[in-house]
Order: sequence, then C-alpha cells, then structure tokens
Amino acid sequence: MSEETFTFDRRMLEALVCPVTHAVLDYDAGRQELVSKGAGLAFPIREGIPVMLIDEARRLDS
Repeated sequence: MSEETFTFDRRMLEALVCPVTHAVLDYDAGRQELVSKGAGLAFPIREGIPVMLIDEARRLDS
C-alpha cells in the first residue's frame, strides 16, 4: 500500500475567506491549517482540501 501526499494549492487563498468574519485567511503549512486570527479559529486542510466548517475548526489559544 502506498502513502499518498496531498498538497494545498496556495492560489485557493485568493478565493477563500473566513466563514465567520469574511476576512482573508493565513496558511499555516506546518499544521496544514487556514487560520482566521479575527475569529480565533484554524480550519484544517485534509487531503489538500480546506474544511471550512466552524464545527471542524480548532480554537486558537489566547
């Protein structure tokens, strides 16, 4: 069985905004997340696809 590696296309950042604040997102390559500083949330990127659901987001530490 081979392990697949998925990458996030940074050009998606131009089209994606935070579902809470509608502000731009920052890409955290190390954690594979899109970060909304205004909302205090980090949205996961799974298999190269951003999961923009609030229920799936990680709360940022204060």
